[in-house]
Amino acid sequence: MRKALIVVPAALMLVIVTGCAKQPATMPASATAPAPSSGSMTGRTQPTAGRSDLGTGAVLGGATTGSAAASATGDRPSPRDFTPNAALNDINFDFDKYDIRPTDAKTLDASAAWLKSNPKSLLLIEGHTDERGTSEYNLALGERRAKAAMSYLVALGIQANRISIVSYGAEQGLCKEHGESCWARNRRDHFLVKSE
Repeated sequence: MRKALIVVPAALMLVIVTGCAKQPATMPASATAPAPSSGSMTGRTQPTAGRSDLGTGAVLGGATTGSAAASATGDRPSPRDFTPNAALNDINFDFDKYDIRPTDAKTLDASAAWLKSNPKSLLLIEGHTDERGTSEYNLALGERRAKAAMSYLVALGIQANRISIVSYGAEQGLCKEHGESCWARNRRDHFLVKSE
């Protein structure tokens, strides 16, 4: 009788612990999925000092990063098919955040106006982070930043099927120095277009 009293709670505890496993930080991207409601990843694993060492990124919204994933795009163009356009400016983010700041909202408003006047152009949004954090953390944060910009543009009337997103995490920083002024430049979304 005493053994049964010990075994039952232990088995119950095992079922509870296994049933409460956390979901992975990255979710599959969907062209119509809204951006997450919170603009911070503070509730998740905190970033640690370190540099990204991944050679490829994640497949998001039909676009890919890295050459290994290039064949997975289907009928969507590869990120290599997109080019910069002077009418579309980068937006930046605060540390460990992915919410759109008021000054960056004005930049996105101008980008939406350009996209409306060029309806045959496709858009690629690249999400970038600074070097702080693990590779996985930075890829997830870059994805959330790209999704936030995409959701903002879709809310302004840009068709979601014209937009692809990709996260490069910390792989393609504009600046390589180790300090806040450099890191602030690297925390960005970059916009590229492809005309059909």
